Parts: sequence; C-alpha cells; structure tokens
Amino acid sequence: MKKVKIGILLFSIGLLSLTFAFKEDLFLVSKNLDIFASLYKEININYVEETNPTDLMRTSIDAMLEGLDPYTEYIPESEIEDYKLKYVSTQYGGIGAGTLFIEGKLFVNEVSEGNPANKQGIKPGDQIVKINGIDTKGKDRSQISQLLRGPKGSSLSLVIIREGTVLNKTLVREEIKQPNVSYSGILDNQIGYIRLDKFLENSGQEVATALENINKEKPKGIILDLRNNGGGILQEAVKIVNLFVDKNILVVTQKGRNPEKTIAYKTVNQPVSPQIPLVVLVNGSSASASEIVAGALQDLDRAIIIGQRSYGKGLVQQTFNLPYNSLVKVTVAKYYTPSGRCIQALDYAHKNQNGEAEKFADSVMKAYDTKAGRTVYNGNGVYPDVFVAPVKYSPITISLINKNLLFDYANNYKKANKEIENVKTFQLSDANYTQFINSLADKDYSYTSRTERLLSDLRTEAENENKLGAVRTDLEELKSKMLSAKKTDLITHKTEIKRVLETQIISRYYFERGKIEQAFQYDKEILQAKTLFNNQQQMLAILKGDGQYKKIGTPIKSSISEN
Repeated sequence: MKKVKIGILLFSIGLLSLTFAFKEDLFLVSKNLDIFASLYKEININYVEETNPTDLMRTSIDAMLEGLDPYTEYIPESEIEDYKLKYVSTQYGGIGAGTLFIEGKLFVNEVSEGNPANKQGIKPGDQIVKINGIDTKGKDRSQISQLLRGPKGSSLSLVIIREGTVLNKTLVREEIKQPNVSYSGILDNQIGYIRLDKFLENSGQEVATALENINKEKPKGIILDLRNNGGGILQEAVKIVNLFVDKNILVVTQKGRNPEKTIAYKTVNQPVSPQIPLVVLVNGSSASASEIVAGALQDLDRAIIIGQRSYGKGLVQQTFNLPYNSLVKVTVAKYYTPSGRCIQALDYAHKNQNGEAEKFADSVMKAYDTKAGRTVYNGNGVYPDVFVAPVKYSPITISLINKNLLFDYANNYKKANKEIENVKTFQLSDANYTQFINSLADKDYSYTSRTERLLSDLRTEAENENKLGAVRTDLEELKSKMLSAKKTDLITHKTEIKRVLETQIISRYYFERGKIEQAFQYDKEILQAKTLFNNQQQMLAILKGDGQYKKIGTPIKSSISEN
C-alpha cells in the first residue's frame, strides 16, 4: 500500500512538473507573439519606405522556419493545390503533357498515354507558343503549370509550331491520374515486380492489387522497387508492410516531444504474401516512407534489401490549419523501425557555425538486432544487405542531358523510324550512335571536368605560393592532355550515353511504361535480385546474418561491376 502511495505521489509530482513546464511554454509563446505583433505593426506604420505587409510577414515566417528543418514549411492559400498534388493526391485536371524550356522556348517533352494531349496528337518536340491566347515567352515553369492545369472538363487552346508549321489545337482537360505504382508485372516469366514511385493516397491498395495479380502467376519471388521514391504518407507505408507480414506486428513507432504525437503503428490485416521470397530495392533517393518499409522489412527479416544506402529521413510531419485557408507542415516526431533504430542522417538540432545540419558520424552509431539477431545500425539511412554500385554519369553525359541535346535526336529518330519491334530488347545501333555524334557538330556540349577544376585550383595555389614559374610547363602539358582526352569523350562514354539516348527514344513510342521495360536489360539491382531468387540457400544465409555486413558501411557486395 505504501509503494502504491509513493507511486501516486511521484506520478502527481511528474504531472505537476509537466503542467508547469507547459504553462511556462505558453507564457513565452504569448509574450513573444505580443513582441512580434508590436514590431510588425511599427515597421509597417513607421518605416521610411513603403512596405508590403504580406511580403514582410512571409519573410519573417520563412526566416523562422529556416532555423528548424527543410520539412517544416508554411503553405499559403495560393499554394495549397500544388501542396496537395505533391504530398497528398495523385490527381489533377490537365492535359497529360510534360514541358521543358530550351533557349527560352517552351517545348513538349513527354506525353502520357491515353490523356488529352495524346488524344489530340500533341507530340514531343512540339513548341508551345500560346496557351489560351497567352504568350508563353517570358513565363516560368510555375506559370506554365497554372496555365495548363484547370478544372476537369474545361477547354484549353494551344498554338504550337511543328517543323515550321503553325497548328491550333483545342483540348478538353481531364482528370490526370499519376498512380503510385507506375509499373507491375512478371519478369522472365517467374519474378514479380512492383515499382512504387510515391506513398500518396491509395498507394497501399495499389500495391495490394498489383501483388494479387502477380500472385496468380505463382512467382518464385517479388521485387518491390522503392528507388527514387521520396516517401509520403506514413500510414500507407504501414499498409504496404502489412501485405508481407502477419497481423499485429509492430511496423514503426513515432516519438515526439508532445506525448500525443507518440504512436506505435502495427499491422491490422492478414497478409497477402506472407511467405514468398521478397527483395526491396533502394538507393540514395529512397526516403521517408520508403525507408519505413525497407527498414521494417529488414528488421523483421522478411526481405533482403539491395542497392545503396537510403537517404536517411527519419522525421514525421503533420499539417495544421491556419487562418485564411493556409497551412503549416510541422515536423512533430522521429520514427523508429521495429528494432528501435532511427535512420535520420542529418542532425538539425545541432547545426554548425554556418547554420548547416551535418550527418551523424559513423562513430556515434549504435547497433541494433533484427528479429533473427542480425546486426543493423541507426543513423544515415537504411544500409542494404547486398550493395550494388550506383550508376554514375560522366560529365559529358550530364552536359548532354542538361543542355537537352538528346531531345532533338530522339524526335528525329521517331520521324525516321515509324515503329520499334521489341521494346524490352531495344538498343541503339552503332550506326545510329555515329549519326547522333554527327548531329552534335554545331552544338555546344562543352563542360568542365573535375580534373580541369583541380588543375585550375592547383594553378591558383601555385600562384599564391609564388611557385607558378616552376610548375607552369607541367600544368600546361596536363591541360593539353585533358583537352585531347575530352575530344574522344563521346566515344569513351559511348555505352552510358547510348542508354540515356535510348530512354529518350523509347518514350516517343511506348511512353513511361516503355522506358521502364527497356531499362530492365541494363538494371544491375534487378539482375542481382534474380541471382538471389535462383539461389534460395544464399537468401536464407543473408537473412540469418551469414555474410551480412560486419561493420558500419560495408554490406556484402554483389558481383556486378560498373560498366
């Protein structure tokens, strides 16, 4: 009885302390709001130059939030629709066409299958001159987006130029759906593949539907591709994990300073595929909800993770309504995978002297155990069980992409070749590649390589130390050799440039689905997954911890090398 009374007393003291701290916080908030309101009023009334109250307020809000993290943000009423499209909904009213600017002119870059632009014969390479009578010249990307989007059923007129001919097109906007699952199907007649691009509304059901269709083919394994998936809704991630693990299993726990934001999420349904071998693909752009799925399935020893270390976003956001139809998205918690680890990579609570958040050092990471006793680590993302070296483009390839020099050739290829027989095996011929090189004769694809930058830095340092005279000849000789080597870069990096060019070309015939299918033949992570599915013993060994990474940052490496 005495212990019970002591327990009640301690609980009461703790509650009083929490209440006092809460009241103190409220007082400070109220005090500082009074100060800010008075300051804001005096500036607007008395400042020597005319001020814009809206701009002043937005500047102050942005400055305040900048001191926190990049995920805490203010959304005014004018940006609500863009916010919903980015973080909540996958639907909008539009025509289903992507655009890009080349030398200040607006061109159609991609057209999605079955949508208004496709139905009305809009093609990649068409220059858009006017939208509903408004000249596109001088407009930025957000203004173009606002002009193209609108209510479902509303009309849209375009003036376009195609091969020197002016054409007028009238389209009716439709509800454009951007599914969370951009592709699903069977690879090599035996392996199920699901590509999930985002975790917005209905993503859990989309994956479930894809999985149920794949299961009808009795696959030997499933690949869930989360590469380049920046995340989305936490609850959808829990639903997706539930498709592969039993009911009432802890998936993720979010913990916030506010006790109301501390929530444990468990599976609530019977799984769709509880036993089938599973591989999850991740890379450095897999973040947030993607890391919840990958981390949970790794901790529960339900899947093998293949690829590269994920991004490392272990924070949870929630939106709150503000006056005048505005919103604020606030980081309210950190999340923890079933083993208890948080994979947050950047420490926003302790920034450096420049106000920048830095990564947690490997030395401060802690080890955690998966369900079967494998070792995993917190911080800096989810480490793959099998590491595959990422594709890294050379400077010349990046230059060709950034300067849109693949664009024209892809359009011309489509004009000269009415069809492509097999999308999955399509490759550009050597003759076509030579043709592409010739098309660049009058184009500027210059770039500065990393070696050239280092040589420039070395020259500067030599000048600062009065040693340039001693090394000038050597530096000039190295520079000459670099320029000579750059002249052959189109041949040296032929393989990677061809692959990027093939992606551009295939989209002209088979849209987004075609790009995905054509790329399978080069995909090293998928090839590694296929290898594992054909070696069940190795899969089991990895899930038991045999051959798994022994120290931070050194997961087992695949035998696939970079071309």
